[in-house]
Amino acid sequence: MSGSPWPLWISLAVLAAAAAVIVVAGVRLTRVADSLAERTGLGDAIGGALLLGAVTSLPGIVTTVTGSLGGDPAFGLANPIGGVAVQTVWLAIADLVYKRANLEHAAASLQNLLQAVILMALLAVPVIAYATPDLRWGWIHPVTLLIPVAYAYGLHLLRTMQKQPMWQPVRTSATETEEEQEPASEQPLSRLWLALAGLGLVVGVAGWAIGRGGLGVVAATGLPSGVVGFTLTTAITSLPELIVLITAVRMGALTLGVGNIIGGNTFDTLMIAVADLFYLDGPVYRDAGDQSLVLLGGTSLMIAVLAGALVVRDRKGVGFEGMLIPGIYLATVGLAYLAG
Repeated sequence: MSGSPWPLWISLAVLAAAAAVIVVAGVRLTRVADSLAERTGLGDAIGGALLLGAVTSLPGIVTTVTGSLGGDPAFGLANPIGGVAVQTVWLAIADLVYKRANLEHAAASLQNLLQAVILMALLAVPVIAYATPDLRWGWIHPVTLLIPVAYAYGLHLLRTMQKQPMWQPVRTSATETEEEQEPASEQPLSRLWLALAGLGLVVGVAGWAIGRGGLGVVAATGLPSGVVGFTLTTAITSLPELIVLITAVRMGALTLGVGNIIGGNTFDTLMIAVADLFYLDGPVYRDAGDQSLVLLGGTSLMIAVLAGALVVRDRKGVGFEGMLIPGIYLATVGLAYLAG
């Protein structure tokens, strides 16, 4: 349905060009979304989830649709799961950029902690679908419908918690607050929303190119499509999150940066439902294979480590999560390759 796979050299060239486009757009996305989060009263944690999380996930959404419509369930499902995993690794990289303290300590936020818990719950839903592969409603698995419902309820909890928090993290000399950040842009709100939409369109088109390029790499090299989706294409589609995170850290918008990663990860779980919706041969979980289940388990473990880091709040250095998360990611890739 997506056409013949591109030759390897064309696929690699397109992937490189799309990565460059995403990098350039990512820097601008940071400042626009930061201003919108403040001007609309959403706050940095929820602003990161709704604005940055949604827009920076557009390349991954289009890549997932491209893979699923192309009839490759492992590739389609690996992209959203891999997006969650790679973007979590970005936090370890950002810790190296922010020298004053451990990033999870400095960006203490009850909303970010709740988002991590919601994310773990959302990642558990596909596991249930894997255990019941023959259930279907039309061509999709009925459990898929729970993903957007749970996501929407999670946003409701986040908004409620922002209005009436029941506890607050201990403030230290290394903790950044929203008041300490740069002032928001004075541009009219309509212009900011227009800029956000335009940048979203740019990264969305790049996502389509990445999906086609990734399928071309799979066809030309014979590598397991789940591994390619979990590593190569998600590393590129997740570049906006990396650029946004590093830029936000340098701007001092630490809560926004961490909220972007966790919120983007939570939003990416919606793409699991997208993968099932656009895979027209039946439930995507039935045909994706054990490889995708390995990727799902490893990613869930990474999020559990991140949630633990947000609670423990190591003060100095990258913390225990800075070493565990990349290690879990590499081990997951290795196990998935063996399972494929």
